Amino acid sequence: MDAALVAEVRGHLLENPGPVTTSAVAAALQRSGRVLGSAALLELVKRISAQLAGAGPLQPLLDAPGATDLFVNGPREIWTDRGRGIEPVDISLGTEADVRALAVRLAALGGRRLDDSQPLVDVRLPDGVRLNAVLPPLSGEHTVMSFRVPRTRGFRMEELVTGGFITPAVADLLLRVLRARANFLISGGTGSGKTVLLGALLAEVDDAQRLLIVEDSRELRVDHPHVVQLAARQTNIEGAGEVSMADLVRNALRMRPDRLVVGECRGAEVRDMLTALNTGHEGGCATVHANTAESVPARLEALGALAGMSPAAVHSQLATAIDVVIHVRRHSGTREVCQVCLPAVSASGPSVAQVWSAEAGFSAENRARLDALLSTRAGTP
Repeated sequence: MDAALVAEVRGHLLENPGPVTTSAVAAALQRSGRVLGSAALLELVKRISAQLAGAGPLQPLLDAPGATDLFVNGPREIWTDRGRGIEPVDISLGTEADVRALAVRLAALGGRRLDDSQPLVDVRLPDGVRLNAVLPPLSGEHTVMSFRVPRTRGFRMEELVTGGFITPAVADLLLRVLRARANFLISGGTGSGKTVLLGALLAEVDDAQRLLIVEDSRELRVDHPHVVQLAARQTNIEGAGEVSMADLVRNALRMRPDRLVVGECRGAEVRDMLTALNTGHEGGCATVHANTAESVPARLEALGALAGMSPAAVHSQLATAIDVVIHVRRHSGTREVCQVCLPAVSASGPSVAQVWSAEAGFSAENRARLDALLSTRAGTP
């Protein structure tokens, strides 16, 4: 079908908002002076409806069972991840102009502007999907989009054990960490399963406890009866209205949380998170990007610098704020828990002591140290 005709009819419908019906498309066609048969008219209605509703032709890919991510690198370069790793999709979005128009419309759905003056956008769409889009020339010749698809429900620990994400012995250990109200940090790379594990652990928290969750964009799905979720807000088109993660962490402390949860520490909010976990808020937790558990202290140092904290201040806060570090990774197309560690601070600086790793198993010495810590936390002899 003539792309110019599709664009002309779509433009008319955008100027006259309303349902994309056969009669509306027929009226737009009449205005253009074109005549189509009934079959072609229905096809035009279908194509324009897809372009004006949801994510257009990408919507079925976002709705597919198991979909976690979707990537658009160009009109014919579409990739998806349905939990088995990234794989190509045989679909065409038309021209570069069509891809750009789709990205601009989706950004507007989330209340953000995307154009030459604002060529980058990261926004949560009305259905919860998170979109990141970049326009040329920053992205080369084509508009690039990345979608993160939220789960409709969170995992439970038994599901993660059955799926091979975590071993039964380590799952039992982490449940002890949870019951003892120890503070823990989950580290890992993008898409490694940090949020999946955090949501599964929080689902095991006693129903009588109140969970306060702070996130940059709502991603956590927690099967728990008392959850309050706060999400940061970016500036609007006028450059006003921002509510930062640090603002939300400070406010969450005034909402009497039994457990404070920071969905991901990626900036100055690390100062407020560490301070909160050092002032009697037991059972707190957060996630952070890091290559290994050993690199977590350096990562926290870097984030602390964004909040004006010296390395020494970060070290002293870390020494008493975080009890356990859990590292997850994506390995050979699958995601797994691969390290459980104890943070340690010495004269030479902060480090971690490995309690368990996927390669070496349990360390008897460090396992005994963790057992003693959990017994103390739980108030047992």
